[in-house]
Amino acid sequence: MKASLRRGEPQPRVLVVEDQIDLADNLLEFLGEDRYCLDFAPDGLTALHLLACNEYDVIVLDIMLPGVSGLALCQRIRQDLQRSTPIILTTARGTLEDKEAGFAQGADDYLVKPFALRELQLRIDALYRRGGSQSPRLEAGPVRFEPGTLKVWLDPQRATELKGLSAHLFEQLMRAYPRFCSYEDLARQVWGAEDVDSHTVRTQIYSLRKHLQATLGSPLIRTVHGRGYCIEPPQDTPGE
Repeated sequence: MKASLRRGEPQPRVLVVEDQIDLADNLLEFLGEDRYCLDFAPDGLTALHLLACNEYDVIVLDIMLPGVSGLALCQRIRQDLQRSTPIILTTARGTLEDKEAGFAQGADDYLVKPFALRELQLRIDALYRRGGSQSPRLEAGPVRFEPGTLKVWLDPQRATELKGLSAHLFEQLMRAYPRFCSYEDLARQVWGAEDVDSHTVRTQIYSLRKHLQATLGSPLIRTVHGRGYCIEPPQDTPGE
């Protein structure tokens, strides 16, 4: 019997990456939209796109995927996207060497097929609780950002919540503070590729600045001409 959410409890957001459609259907039906907020990707490239646009609490990742393998995707999530989202690898390959390879690429858990759907649910819930209790807070002067909630604060009275690419861009800039992030770094970490049009990066940064100015009274992001962008807390702004 599946667990149900208590009133007011947030839904864990889960990305299921699985190329076997029948198995994916079973997983999505069992987990259910009433218990989790679910997204599905049948391959690694689709998963990378979803990860560039959304924040997830747990990723259920098959190893044997077409195109980009689950192990390669796991590595890109950790090294290129610099995400700490808990990852459960699922595969029919269950030797100790296989498990070592999975954990070496940054996996948090490893489940051998065939598995009980209830066991997967228990593992998702355990990683979700663990991740929620360890959500880091990033700080740059008076600016605070919580990746777990996507909220930005300047003070208790001034706060806003970011979404999608804006949240990913702001997180990377906060992690780099007081250093700057180059265009190439942002393209690789947020979009998963270095050949992203620089105009695309500039457009997203412009939208992010506009939102921060409207909600917090400061754009918080400075252009390092010809190099990239960096966080600039209000007290560091020249002339203010």
